[in-house]
Amino acid sequence: MTSTYLADDIQSEEGRRYEACAHDLTGGAPWTIGVGHTGPEVHRGLTWTDRQVDDALQFDIQQCMVGLDARLPWWTNLDDARQDVLVQLTFQIGLGGVLELADALRFMRDADYDGAAMALRTCRWAHHPPGRMDRLADQMETGRREA
Repeated sequence: MTSTYLADDIQSEEGRRYEACAHDLTGGAPWTIGVGHTGPEVHRGLTWTDRQVDDALQFDIQQCMVGLDARLPWWTNLDDARQDVLVQLTFQIGLGGVLELADALRFMRDADYDGAAMALRTCRWAHHPPGRMDRLADQMETGRREA
């Protein structure tokens, strides 16, 4: 279930922060720390160690997987690279955002990976941040992660 690259791939997209920072779009909440971690405990002035960042990342990935298990039980039938795409999407836009991707999800469930990739490239999150959805769509389409 998922690949050994998942945490590294998420970190590559999200970056790694030891000090809480304001959200790029709001200039405030939600505050972010670690590898894209947000929550009520994250506030201005909060700092973390390497261990705290790594633990939070593993916890956040696990929470994404729990949500996918509950709402999209078929996701575990996908190969590891494509499971990684769903976890990364959930990490980025939340489970609610993923569930809004009805066409892409239907294509994924039916193993129409070309259709799923096309739906990802044209969804409302396709360009925020630039390039990320294209990389995930390519991985969904090919079943291979970008090196």
